[in-house]
Amino acid sequence: MEEGLRERKKRQTRQRIADIAMGLFMARGFDNVTVAEVARAADVSVNTVFNYFTTKEDLFADRQDVAVDLAPRVLRERRPGESVVRAFRRDFLDALDTRDWRYGLNAGADVFARIVEDAPSLVAKLRELHERREEALAQALADELGADADDLTPRLVATHILSTTRILTRSSVRRLLAGEDWESIEPGLRAQAEQAFRLLESGLGGLPALEAGEPHHGEGEEDEREREHHHD
Repeated sequence: MEEGLRERKKRQTRQRIADIAMGLFMARGFDNVTVAEVARAADVSVNTVFNYFTTKEDLFADRQDVAVDLAPRVLRERRPGESVVRAFRRDFLDALDTRDWRYGLNAGADVFARIVEDAPSLVAKLRELHERREEALAQALADELGADADDLTPRLVATHILSTTRILTRSSVRRLLAGEDWESIEPGLRAQAEQAFRLLESGLGGLPALEAGEPHHGEGEEDEREREHHHD
């Protein structure tokens, strides 16, 4: 359904407020900016800000609903014959190539991390967001597996996969915070990711009902093509 004018204006207003807030947070730190200051900078009332964002922390994590759906989307959109682990491996490496925000590998990730570290309420918010992402992926896996409510498999798989991507991201951000440039970090991070996902595949790759249809090609062929792509 095509977006109506009213809905488009509301979405644009929400995005403008979030963008202005993030600019202030990045310049001055989260705890040093008030909602009233965000409202003044965005030329709206404080009530308008709270109409779009329930809390100040939601202003910082304005894409949280999108972030929560990212992992289930990787599951839903994986290629025929592609295991869950391989789908996340491919998605993570694609994000690494493009420095996409979905795994916290984007330019400015170090500034983002520093703001979070300096604000306890944001640490709690990000922890809540991670839990929501794991829950969403676990539920999507449970639906696909037809798992019973007491089956721990979906939760274990979701936790292993998302903990792996989180550890990889934290490793790169720590190095950025220490002053290293991305060009020196990227090759090592790629190697670490390859190793981490191989370990995951060896432990989770044999799970039943986690493949989507018939494979287009052998997994070895897929690996070979990806290696050739990254060496080009």
